[in-house]
Amino acid sequence: MLFLSFVIDCFSRKIVGWQLATHMRAELVLDALEMANGLRRPDAGLIAHSDRGSQYTSFTYTDRLEQLGIDPSVGSKGDAYDNAMAEAWVATFKNELVDGRRFGSFEQLEHEVLDFIGFYNDERLHEALDDVPPSEYEQDYVLFNYERDNTPMLAAT
Repeated sequence: MLFLSFVIDCFSRKIVGWQLATHMRAELVLDALEMANGLRRPDAGLIAHSDRGSQYTSFTYTDRLEQLGIDPSVGSKGDAYDNAMAEAWVATFKNELVDGRRFGSFEQLEHEVLDFIGFYNDERLHEALDDVPPSEYEQDYVLFNYERDNTPMLAAT
């Protein structure tokens, strides 16, 4: 069995961190968090929302969030709606990549996941984002705001 952990930027719906593993320990979600942190370098005050899985409530994970200045937020018990964006991404991922397929190896699946995330971030259109991919949505936001107030903004991709 394989497990996927991912981090979504809720502004653009872009997958900014992910990790695939044969276990569901805290290291899995920590690796996804570290990827997201390395790509984004967020300011303090960011909120990391998750379900109540033990890996997200572990001391290791919550201590790392504190070190990064990220506030943890966990969903209410038995309520999938407060984590709807993540649940919707999982449904899309399963529908468009996983359902009905068998993968020859861990490495093959890892490459397929990487390709899918690239497609999702850079090519797949999102109705909630005015029918543009997340990467384009972020670029448009940066351009619009830079032109509007001349404040330089950086976006990591």
